[in-house]
Amino acid sequence: MINHDTTGNIMIYHEPQNAEIMNIPSNIYFVGAGGIGMANLVRYFLSKGCRIAGYDRTSTKLTDALHAEGAEIVFDDDPDLIPEGMNDTEDTLVVYTPAVGDDNRILSRFRELGFTPVKRSEVLGLITADTDGICISGSHGKTTTSSMTAWILEQTPGGCNAFLGGILRNTGSNLMLSRGSLYSVIEADEYDRSFHRLHPWLAVVTSTDPDHLDIYGDEAGYLEGFAHFTSLIRPGGYLIMHTGIKLIPRIGPEVKLETYSGHKGVRGDWYADNVRWGNGSLTIDIHGPETDIRDISIGVPVEINIDNSVAAAAAARHAGATPDEIKKGLETFKGAERRFQIWLDGVNESRTAVIDDYAHSPAEVKASIESVRKLYPGREITVIFQPHLYTRTRDFAPEFAESLSEADRVIMTEIYPARELPIAGVDSEMVLKDVKSKNKIFCERKNLLNLIKNSNFEVLMTLGAADLNVLLPEICRIVIAND
Repeated sequence: MINHDTTGNIMIYHEPQNAEIMNIPSNIYFVGAGGIGMANLVRYFLSKGCRIAGYDRTSTKLTDALHAEGAEIVFDDDPDLIPEGMNDTEDTLVVYTPAVGDDNRILSRFRELGFTPVKRSEVLGLITADTDGICISGSHGKTTTSSMTAWILEQTPGGCNAFLGGILRNTGSNLMLSRGSLYSVIEADEYDRSFHRLHPWLAVVTSTDPDHLDIYGDEAGYLEGFAHFTSLIRPGGYLIMHTGIKLIPRIGPEVKLETYSGHKGVRGDWYADNVRWGNGSLTIDIHGPETDIRDISIGVPVEINIDNSVAAAAAARHAGATPDEIKKGLETFKGAERRFQIWLDGVNESRTAVIDDYAHSPAEVKASIESVRKLYPGREITVIFQPHLYTRTRDFAPEFAESLSEADRVIMTEIYPARELPIAGVDSEMVLKDVKSKNKIFCERKNLLNLIKNSNFEVLMTLGAADLNVLLPEICRIVIAND
């Protein structure tokens, strides 16, 4: 059951491992319900028969889906819209995301009523505490790697539970449930130190390129956050860490450390080789302790997925997946939405390829463009990039400029603020002025479709963690018409 103790902390009491959680509150209200991380908790508690309501700033495809599944979500920060019956602390739980500010009026009303709202990460940590948590962390790669791992385990007899940071295209959801499974795959998000609430049995660290310096202060603070995360791995567990990253893990003597790599750089305990490109496909072999899996045709054939596939294979192997199940999972994996999602392949529907990627750090942007170069050799690449957050743009402007310079043409929009207020002197020009591509322009987001109507492209990429993806249906219609 879920309840509040005398200190106001939330408690979730489980039956023995793998049994159903009992006596969950009748009502749960989510402040920030439309966030991708919150949505899997909404779906989880809907599956338990709870009445779910919540607030988010805007209606999206995801909130529409949650509404269709039974959640009551409003988009006006008006406390009077809190449903009747959800003002009693005895049978209502309030969950919020740190992306929602303290000035949110609905959140403030709940506090005035005597509620102790809890963060999403705290609830997720408690739900998964009684399973073997496979927690995938990293500044980039964690959504794809966690989705791959979950999909591999779905090929096993027991399946898995999964709380993902993206919509898995194989299932159309970011939540997977299996009553009989020992395992929960969790995307371990470092923002707001959320991953410090988890209880890993197995942890993966894909990368530690600095990010979220508004939370951690500097690179040293960021690395300390990851070091603390590794200290949470329970005795008898595993840490699977990419070779060459800046991290000194803080694991106990009963935690086994294994390294992994793709096909470049220092070879890890788990690695890929025999990499073959051809006709839009990518085939690899994966090797690890007592494991050799050959001729894997990766379902989403981009270079960064070589590394992600190795990490997912290692995690799934420790969770009992066989080599055949790993191969099947990797080959049938369709990817997470917005993670290198090919909208037009440049061959069938149109001559122009259109690709969307959530890449929002300099390393991700560079890797994404480099992967497209391999898929479409000799074609001109145009990137539309919408920076995400003023702080991230300020902290990494030179690095973004260097990464975007890998493209032939760059179109930049205004910064997407998300949870932040503007910072004086911080704008897209901070990045664009140092981009070395021969063709670069600034275009307000509202004018993008007109610009695209009057342009021709060979490969068009939309990059960033903002909301360019909502324009993609119309972008594709324009591209097809222009071709």
